[in-house]
Amino acid sequence: MKWNLRWAAAKRDIWRPTQLQAAFREVGFTPSLSKVAALWSGKPVTVRLEDLDKICAALQCTVADLMEAEPVAVAEGRPETEQRAVGESGPARPIPRPGSGGARRSLPPN
Repeated sequence: MKWNLRWAAAKRDIWRPTQLQAAFREVGFTPSLSKVAALWSGKPVTVRLEDLDKICAALQCTVADLMEAEPVAVAEGRPETEQRAVGESGPARPIPRPGSGGARRSLPPN
């Protein structure tokens, strides 16, 4: 199971692991900074169920909110129906940089 702790934290206006650790302290959950950093980065971390309840209390969310995919920004000119969630597999088309006109690059010299 992969959590998206940063997205749930961003909804509560928490943008750094140290701010997250302070929010955890408010609800009586005191993990080490290394564990908070691992949670923040999305690395696999073992968490007890009662600690998961404290994480949800600190972020004012549910476990389902932690599993919600972070939305991907939609490029200009690209229809909303093609929007994909972060981590979704499948072929993705690169979006040309603004100002390049979408022109193809020439081949390098031999």
